[in-house]
Amino acid sequence: MENELAALFTGSAARRMVQYMERIRACAGRLSEEQIWTRGSANENAVGNLLLHLAGNVRQWIISGVGGAADVRRRDEEFAAKGNIPASGMLASLQSVVDEAVAIIGAQTAPQLAVKVTIQGHEISKLEAIFHVVEHFALHAGQIMYAAKLLTHEDLGFYRYLGSITHGQKTP
Repeated sequence: MENELAALFTGSAARRMVQYMERIRACAGRLSEEQIWTRGSANENAVGNLLLHLAGNVRQWIISGVGGAADVRRRDEEFAAKGNIPASGMLASLQSVVDEAVAIIGAQTAPQLAVKVTIQGHEISKLEAIFHVVEHFALHAGQIMYAAKLLTHEDLGFYRYLGSITHGQKTP
């Protein structure tokens, strides 16, 4: 039962990461290089900064914190970037990080999920680290989706299928 619950959690977490990554890729693909680096003000992050930030966060929390790799994150650089980094490179890097993270998440067993790790000075379980990353990834994916809508004035179509669902049908 314990391993079944762990598999349900890790499977759900991995699927969400993949789904959000697909949506981020679709949104970034609608934007020009200029739009990728557009900021409304100095206090706002460009989509490019969010792509760098997500790669850094997932690498630090999952690949390093849960997976045990060295922590090489330089968080300040994620937000200091102002352009001159092509979207294609950032997306490829983020995709690679997400792919590695999904494999690490999927390999966790119930006892491993309970193991305590220290990330950013916080001692937490691997389960909590995974939960945090999925939540954090979703938050910034939503910001990227909003930015894409704002900059392109287009319907992204992610929920278009709901128009054909009748009341009572199950949705993902």
